[in-house]
Amino acid sequence: MTLISTRALTKRFGAVTAVDDLTVDVAPGVVGLVGANGAGKSTLLKMLLGLVPATSGSARLLDLDIATEGTAIRERVGYMPEHDCLPPDVTATEFIVHMARMSGLPTTAARERSADTLRHVGLYEERYRPMGGYSTGMRQRVKLAQALVHDPDLVMLDEPTNGLDPAGRDDMLGLIRRIGAEFGISVLVTSHLLGELERVCDSVVVVDGGRLLRHSSTVAMTTETTALLVEVDGDVTPLAALLEQRGVPSRSHGRQLEVQLDDDALLDLIRDAVAGLDLGLVRMERRRHRMSELFATGGGSHVGT
Repeated sequence: MTLISTRALTKRFGAVTAVDDLTVDVAPGVVGLVGANGAGKSTLLKMLLGLVPATSGSARLLDLDIATEGTAIRERVGYMPEHDCLPPDVTATEFIVHMARMSGLPTTAARERSADTLRHVGLYEERYRPMGGYSTGMRQRVKLAQALVHDPDLVMLDEPTNGLDPAGRDDMLGLIRRIGAEFGISVLVTSHLLGELERVCDSVVVVDGGRLLRHSSTVAMTTETTALLVEVDGDVTPLAALLEQRGVPSRSHGRQLEVQLDDDALLDLIRDAVAGLDLGLVRMERRRHRMSELFATGGGSHVGT
């Protein structure tokens, strides 16, 4: 089954074209939707949910027509909005139970599912506190919980790491990985941070100005290069100097050197040089492309890493 299929999908708001002639087929899994702010990501999500009508073109989500089967789509999809939407004087349990009931679960099942879901997102111990006293990270987890509580086939997460510190982002990305790997739920996650999507997504759809810039598996986008990364447990300066003497130029990045691997014999040369300098070799591996590098050369607008 195709998760998402669009054909010349277009949305205009007056003179502004938010989504422009988008044609793409996306397989199930954890899918990243990336683009700079204003690239049309949120508009596309709302169109796929049947909340915003297309100006022209067509699309199907979970094999349902977004133009005529919006209610059926929303029954099978969980949505985590980008902006805060939580009532401050309500506890997480009350809110998630309410959202479960709104999705059609009976009261007893709604309470059981809410407790399980809050435990999954790491809020079980805090579930009876009013959400007005929650941190940004906790509020993001509540938004994730309400998207998951009715056991959807797909969850759409709009900028789920917004406002989080590095530790909070890591925790949220870990939850996203678990949703796909352990629960078998497909995920469509938007972000303007390519490095995050690179860590969790099976494939990535890149939009720029509402148009499709690229769609590929993450593996294909991050293929190995001919550059070799050498990391040691000390100062790389002597190693760089020794390699330079032997006609091997390099670039240093902290404790790492990057050299061009033109011949596999270079691996033995580097190993012997590291040993001769009495350095510890931490790792020696081919560098992979970063998605940000590929998009920077692809003609799209700047997207952060």
